Formats: sequence, C-alpha cells, structure tokens
Amino acid sequence: MILRHPVLYIILAFAAIMVWLPLHGNNVSLREDLILVAIAVILASNLNLMIGYTGYVNFGHIVFYGLGGYIGLYLAAEKGWNLVLAALLAGVGVSLFALVLGLGILRLRGAYFALATIGILVAVQSFVANFDPWGRSTGLYVSFDAYEKLGGARHALWVTYFLVIAVMALSMILSLGIKMSKFGLGLFAIREDEGAAVVLGVNTTVYKAIIYSVSAFLPAVAGALMFYKNGMIDPSIAFEFMLSLEGIVMLMLGGKGTVIGAALGGGLYEKLRSYLLTSPKLSNFHLVIAGGLLLVVVLFAPGGLIGWLYKAVPRSRKVLE
Repeated sequence: MILRHPVLYIILAFAAIMVWLPLHGNNVSLREDLILVAIAVILASNLNLMIGYTGYVNFGHIVFYGLGGYIGLYLAAEKGWNLVLAALLAGVGVSLFALVLGLGILRLRGAYFALATIGILVAVQSFVANFDPWGRSTGLYVSFDAYEKLGGARHALWVTYFLVIAVMALSMILSLGIKMSKFGLGLFAIREDEGAAVVLGVNTTVYKAIIYSVSAFLPAVAGALMFYKNGMIDPSIAFEFMLSLEGIVMLMLGGKGTVIGAALGGGLYEKLRSYLLTSPKLSNFHLVIAGGLLLVVVLFAPGGLIGWLYKAVPRSRKVLE
C-alpha cells in the first residue's frame, strides 16, 4: 500500500525541504535555482512513465510541456482565468490530445515510434508558430496587470514556485502509485516482452495510450505555471528539442524505471547544466558533456545511480523504488 511505502515519505520530505529552503532568509536566487530543479524532476519523472515503465523512447516529450504552457498562458493572461484553473485545464486538454495521438502512433514500436515522436514535436512547433491566437512566431506575453490577481508580480513568483513544487511531488507520487498498481504490472509486462503481454491478456494498445496520456498531464500543468511565471512564451523555447534529449539523459543518469532515480537524475543534471551554462569556459560544451555523460552511463552503469546503489547496498531495494 502506497501510504506505508517509505518512498512516499521521502518524496514529502524532499518537497518540504524545497519549500523551506528559499523561505529561510527570503532567498530569491535559491528559489530560482530550485524551481529549475523541480521542473527537471517533473519532466524526468513523467518521461519515466514511458521509457522506464513501457520501454518506449519518447523524443518529443517536451511537446506536452510546451502545449501546456501555451494553453495555460493564453487562458490566464489573455482571457483572465484563475491561474490554477487555467493550468489544470491545460493539463486536461494536453492529456486528451496525447490520448488520441497515442492510440495511433503507439501501434508503432522501437525506432519507428521514436522517430514519430520527433515528427510530432516538429509538426506541433510549426503549427503553433503559424497560429494567430497564440502570437505566431513571436509568442505570448504576460502584462504586469495579469499578476495583480496573485498580489502583484513579486508575490506571483512565490505562488508559482509553491505550485510547481506541489506538481513535482505529485509527479513522484503518481510514478510510485503506478509502479505499485496492477496497471503498472501490465506496463512492465509490455516493457519486458510486448508479445508475451498480449498473450497474457494485456490490452497493450490501450495501456500504452493511457500511460502516454497520463505522462502528458503534469508536464502540461508545469508548463502553464512556469511560462506564466516567466511572463512569456514562444515556439523556440516551448518546444526545444534539446530539452527532450536532456530529459533522457536525466532519466538514464538517475536510473530509468525507478521513482527516486528519475528525480535524482533530474535534480543532479539540472545543477550540472546550470553550472556549465554559467561557466565562461564550458558554456558552449554543455551538450557535448551531456552526450558524453549519457554514453558513460549506458556503457558502465546502465542502471544509473540507483542501479549502482542497489548493487553496492542490496538492502536499499527494500526502501527505494
């Protein structure tokens, strides 16, 4: 039962620390660093639902984040909706889009599915860049008046931070809940041998479409919150292909198929990425380093950091998922 699982309390403690740290001394700089870590954990945890649980590599996962950002920002900034309601509706809308899409493309397997996800990302980016209500290639911007509902721009930054931390915790709890469920067992059966799963009675097409849809919901909500906080969105930053690739690096680094591993990899990689991007000597090489890191992990530690921990401390399997 999930309420008795130690990982649940690790997740809640982690979220509580993330809330407390920037509040202690009103550390705005730390808050901005931690919100990027939280976004990385959200993306890695939800990407894990496809790659880690079903074995389907999704190179276009960032499309859900970007679409959620556009829908949420449009409703909150342009139409004057409540931010939380706009973010939730963005999540629902993107999830339905993913469900319909998944019923079609998830009949593909292996490299064909991976290539299809890249094509979807490019197609959605091109559509949005030519969609008049969303500002075409120039995107959407939030006026300062829109932040008044949250007590002004300064207060809005804290509100969106706390909401993103809540989404981060929910992403990890969702991942844990699915892993412990009968539905999760069906996904693992697909990952290990899809043909055998069909023989055992698993409706693989429906299972894959559902998890594809579920994996879209919280990234879309996070995208709505994050781009509202940033005050703008455009196609180039909403659908950045390299972020999808980096999400895979995060997942492999921490350990695909594990709840804690996805979060650990997302957090560590984001801190490494931030350091590299702000380094005068290494800023142009951060993607090269990311690629090298992925290669090292795949060759020498395919189970990621959590896999290495399982081997070093076998008893950790009883505590960590």
